[in-house]
Amino acid sequence: MKKRGFGAGLWNGFGGKVQTGESIEEAARRELLEESGLTVDTLQKMGRITFEFVGNSELMDVHIFRADHFHGEPTESEEMRPQWFQLDEVPFNCMWPDDIYWFPLVLQRKLFHGYFKFQGKDTILEHSLKEVEEV
Repeated sequence: MKKRGFGAGLWNGFGGKVQTGESIEEAARRELLEESGLTVDTLQKMGRITFEFVGNSELMDVHIFRADHFHGEPTESEEMRPQWFQLDEVPFNCMWPDDIYWFPLVLQRKLFHGYFKFQGKDTILEHSLKEVEEV
């Protein structure tokens, strides 16, 4: 559960902004450690989504990674309260509305590109999602 900041109150993946001098994968690894206490040997890049929010001229470029193996125990941080869910109990009703479209692709190990345009945080005005050969 995201505890503060953008998306607070929703179940969400770990992530954040890339810092100067950091690759996107390095940022993903750092955010995972900071927000959950977990480390991974391998990250698989699964997707890339562009988010647009009406009234905000800045687009969000989000890179989606998957890790099948990890080290450590999930630990609550100031940012997140991690929790495992059974695959048939993923709480899509308490997640960003776009997650129900693309998250199943991650679970199926399918690569994808997507675009979602939001009005506020609850209404998707437009979207596209396409399976691809490489991300």
